[in-house]
Amino acid sequence: MADPVLGKRARDGDDDKPENVTNDAQNGDDSDDDVGPMPMPAGDEGGLKKKRKALLGASPEYRPYYKSFMHRDTVNFVVVTKTDFIITTSVDGHLKLWKKQDNGIEFVKHYRAHVTPVISVSASADGQLFATVSEDGTAKVSIYDQHYQPWLQTTLMLLGTSKRPGTRGANTPLEIIENLHRFPVHVMTYSDRYDTVISADEGGFVEYWQPIEPFTLPKNVPGMWSFKSETDLYEFKKSKSIPTCITLSPDSSSFVTFSLPDRQIRVFSFLTGKLTRKYDESLTAIQEMQQAGTAVYKVEDMEFGRRLATERELELPGPDGLIPGHWSNAVWDESGAFILYPSLLGIKVLNIVTNRVVRLLGKDEAIRFLNISIYQGAPAKRSVTTMAMAASANPILADKAQRDPNMFCTAYKRPRFYIFTRSEPDNKEGERDVFNERPTREEQNIASAAPIASSGPSPLANSATIHTTLGDIHMRLGYFEGVIFHRVIPKFMIQTGDPLGDGTGGDSIWGREFEDEFSDDLKHDRPYTVSMANAGPGTNGSQFFITTTTTPWLDKKHTIFGRVISGLEVVHAIENVKTNKGDKPFEDIKIVNIDVE
Repeated sequence: MADPVLGKRARDGDDDKPENVTNDAQNGDDSDDDVGPMPMPAGDEGGLKKKRKALLGASPEYRPYYKSFMHRDTVNFVVVTKTDFIITTSVDGHLKLWKKQDNGIEFVKHYRAHVTPVISVSASADGQLFATVSEDGTAKVSIYDQHYQPWLQTTLMLLGTSKRPGTRGANTPLEIIENLHRFPVHVMTYSDRYDTVISADEGGFVEYWQPIEPFTLPKNVPGMWSFKSETDLYEFKKSKSIPTCITLSPDSSSFVTFSLPDRQIRVFSFLTGKLTRKYDESLTAIQEMQQAGTAVYKVEDMEFGRRLATERELELPGPDGLIPGHWSNAVWDESGAFILYPSLLGIKVLNIVTNRVVRLLGKDEAIRFLNISIYQGAPAKRSVTTMAMAASANPILADKAQRDPNMFCTAYKRPRFYIFTRSEPDNKEGERDVFNERPTREEQNIASAAPIASSGPSPLANSATIHTTLGDIHMRLGYFEGVIFHRVIPKFMIQTGDPLGDGTGGDSIWGREFEDEFSDDLKHDRPYTVSMANAGPGTNGSQFFITTTTTPWLDKKHTIFGRVISGLEVVHAIENVKTNKGDKPFEDIKIVNIDVE
């Protein structure tokens, strides 16, 4: 999390307090205990609450992640199948197969599925098939038997797989549907219950169709809409956004989407196509809640700035041309009562009946989670449970039947996927991040690099006296000479002024902290604003930062004492240097000297 000298304050937010949301249905007025859409039997309110608590209990509980495992490159998708497999893919085309155990997961197999980045994945409803699509238009379908052995099929299109497992496709699609969409289709989902596909294109259009000739809207589904004008499926086109995911609820009665660039979570009725819930995760709304103190979790201001800068990066193409934000998704729990999705604050577990965020996972992690998948079952047991075993009070037998819900998550620019469970993480440093891959050459070079000479003030003279006709002026010199920029966050700010170089030091010229000085005429309403860093009200020392964007949430919290009027290209050059996980540049950027004119 944020350095203690950068504005870290006591957090008084409650994970379970309601968050400001927009919805197109009536807001629930239920109590904090109401965490599920279950009917209210007469005279059984206590039993209802217990059932709803039980539903929430089938989800991961601890806020920090429990463990993480590696790929060689950035992990972009994770999928949990009905057969208790966890499949992870990375941008280098590699695929890893894991198997859910009584506790935790076990590695099974690793192979390279594509030579170009994986851009889409899908598992069949029965968990027997898994398809990946790469940037070059190649699709591969993997079939796993009881010994976890995969057979591969290859075609140019996802729908054009070969008919026999264990053979390669003929690169000829079985069907080409040309009249359904006018723009490239980038996401789709299939309802086994209604035998219907929902697809979305890059123009913001959403279509329903059956995967058989003539590929049109189903006519034999009772209650299904007949005219799109009756639905709210034009929402994306109206908002000039495109959905990054379409996820069906367990009974296919609803589906949830997340879209960019408007950053809205929308819940639709499957049959009517009507919008039933809408939750605003836009950057504007997040900043307003941060400033007003109404967010579900109050983030320290400088840490909020870092996270906000990361959010902006999610919508920009990376070096490989891929937009990381398009990997974001939202999923349902098995009851259909909750949706889970990653956000700036962490992974939200949201009750769609009461409109309450009932859990916030990973809120203190310096990680932006992106793609998630949830496992809520109990691994299949090969042993037979007798009546006597079921009735036994033996704790070992009780543990065998207990669920082990897990949530698996990828993260922005991380070659790892993360696991949230009901178990508390190991407190030992480094124990939860498993190094199951060799470090890259770059990581080895960084680790073996000779330490650079310690930074700090110049060892030369540090004071001077100016003699004038009216008396002497005594000055302190050289305090910032040799001091490094110890924290650099692109699209937010660059920070310096700490002689220790780690963000924990720095005294004012008076040798003590001094009070804030605020003015209504001075605001963080433009980039290149120079402000004091602090650890709370009245704790200014020597550290300061230069913003590279507007940061209104810092108003009346950090003292502004200047604006950059020249050398803007230098500010951006510092802003764009490579940094480590703590936002510290790999190569020191030092202040040579400061001239006062």
